[in-house]
Amino acid sequence: MTAPILSAAIFLLTLTAVQISSITIAIVRLRRTVSTQPLSTQQPPVSLVRPLCGIDNYAAETLQSTFELDYPYYEILFCVARADDTVLPLVKSLIAAHPGVAARLLVGDDRVSANPKLNNVVKGWRAASHAWIIIADSNVLMPRDYIQRLFASWRADTGLVASPPIGSQPRGFWAEVECAFLNTYQARWQYMVDSFGRGFAQGKTMLWRRAELERAGGIEALGSEVAEDAAATKIVRSAGLKVRLVDRPLAQPLGHRSANEVGIDNCAGHDYGAQVFSSISCPRVSQAAYCQRSALQSWRTLSAGRHRSAQSASPQSGTAARWCLLLRPAGAYRRFIRSMD
Repeated sequence: MTAPILSAAIFLLTLTAVQISSITIAIVRLRRTVSTQPLSTQQPPVSLVRPLCGIDNYAAETLQSTFELDYPYYEILFCVARADDTVLPLVKSLIAAHPGVAARLLVGDDRVSANPKLNNVVKGWRAASHAWIIIADSNVLMPRDYIQRLFASWRADTGLVASPPIGSQPRGFWAEVECAFLNTYQARWQYMVDSFGRGFAQGKTMLWRRAELERAGGIEALGSEVAEDAAATKIVRSAGLKVRLVDRPLAQPLGHRSANEVGIDNCAGHDYGAQVFSSISCPRVSQAAYCQRSALQSWRTLSAGRHRSAQSASPQSGTAARWCLLLRPAGAYRRFIRSMD
């Protein structure tokens, strides 16, 4: 057997072993019984911050789930950047329908970074009453034991608990494609690195102990990277702590999706909600440019071996989103490798 053939065989066997290992780890993690403590008044109170922008598919269901959690004491802080956002009537009606749940609607835009989602979250973080804070995207469907699942993964050496997004309720071909991305290799690889103590944050859900982030400079410190979850991972690791994942990931109902939406929302290995790409006026006017920059950044990272931002991007055509879709596996691989650094 010639050297090239032997090298190729070893390479393929290694890849196969990695894939089988990741599948095995994911199966074990998903079959674990979530060990949550019995509810009591001794549970720490929690502030739940949900940034909103426009109406997502299944918005009524996902936002309603925020009010139905089996937890003794928590407050909800809905954050909206503009007073004319189309989601406001829905949020106001939900708050009025649940007078027994402490919930507030905060409107305003604090420009602390280039990340519109983070700018929207800032006021919620500052207004939070409690030492434990959860930041959760608007399209996360929360099970009744949502908060308990997050606390079940917290250890003495933990600085942040997050959850991979798991696609559910897809409608149409492209929604099925997004489910394939979210529910197969991405979730597997995240659980694989988490099992080796190298988990990384996912912005869909993040449980923080407030003091940890305040020591790093406060909520504004998440603006040090273009994505708040990337910044969160660096902050936690620099403090000598770990990012951990929940054993049972949380659902993200998809509904109908287009090719551009799938490419944009999953560009270059990053799973951003619609808020990340929103302009000040809320519509997604800058998505293509942002996605193209992320795709180019991933390509340069793979070829140059380090993280660099693209110097320019054209906001013209929807081909940027398709590039992102094609480079999605490369982005996931990049995250896997960087998490092991």
